[in-house]
Amino acid sequence: MAKVVRFHSHGGPEVLHIEDVEVPRPGPGEVRISVKALGLNRAEASMRKGTYIETPSLPSGLGLEAAGIVETVGDGVDGFAPGDAVSIIPPRSMARWPAYGELVTFPAGLVVKHPPALGFEAAAATWMQYLTAYGALIDIAHLDRDEPVVITAASSSVGLAAIQIANRIGAVPIAITRTSVKKAALFDAGAAYVVALAEEDLEERLKAIAPLGVRVVLDAVGGPIFTPLTASMAHGGILIEYGGLSPEPTPFPLSEVLAKTLTLRGYLVHEITGDQARLKAGEAFILDGLASGALKPIVARTFPFEKIVEAHRYLELGEQFGKIVVTI
Repeated sequence: MAKVVRFHSHGGPEVLHIEDVEVPRPGPGEVRISVKALGLNRAEASMRKGTYIETPSLPSGLGLEAAGIVETVGDGVDGFAPGDAVSIIPPRSMARWPAYGELVTFPAGLVVKHPPALGFEAAAATWMQYLTAYGALIDIAHLDRDEPVVITAASSSVGLAAIQIANRIGAVPIAITRTSVKKAALFDAGAAYVVALAEEDLEERLKAIAPLGVRVVLDAVGGPIFTPLTASMAHGGILIEYGGLSPEPTPFPLSEVLAKTLTLRGYLVHEITGDQARLKAGEAFILDGLASGALKPIVARTFPFEKIVEAHRYLELGEQFGKIVVTI
């Protein structure tokens, strides 16, 4: 038996319960992992509330990221052995492959040997944020050296990963945040410019920073921000939307889209994780960045496993700078 987190009804953090469950031995092509740390994501809060893109049968587990030690390998698995330090690539279905537990089983193709020096907490804070940012900026937008790139929700784990990736290739990260409270921290994290939405005119500031317009925008917010963002974009630019945090309607900026032939593109990290060639390219980019020190996961706060409800409450405050991690 192993302790896992499940929910029997949709709702707030209080619906999460730690239960003793029998975890089956890994089947062919699978790896069972003794988990040491979990990375929390907004997607898990959405699934818990019943608003996620996946609707699970209840009761359900959840979780997209974990790091730990290989306990057992199934038939046909090469390259992994008991005792290996590993971390998890986010699965397409967290109901089928939940990560919140003492013991978890995942397909070997979603298991990565991370640098041992990284540590379990940092490893659990790695793959969702860096693969999401890599897929958007490198795989899709082909961000280039010296190019400005606008990054909204910049203090989130994906936002910080995007800043680091932009710096790694020599691009110019422009961080967008709600207020000036996190400005200094964003500059310390590598932002070339920081714009506080509540205190500055976004369109005016972006046009001052990039008079020729910004070709690449990575947005997690949506809502009214689309108007100043697209007004500040360059001809032929691309806005990649991966979140939709704003509760307000998102206007379609028809005149800007037509005049500048803009691309407004929805994006999920599953585009990368579901394509082995693209995934391996992303893994190589990220592992190289971790090894060189160019990519450094930022952990906002850690909670013990038995405080999973409190961890989810903190997640929903939206005040963290980086990733929330739960240790086991």
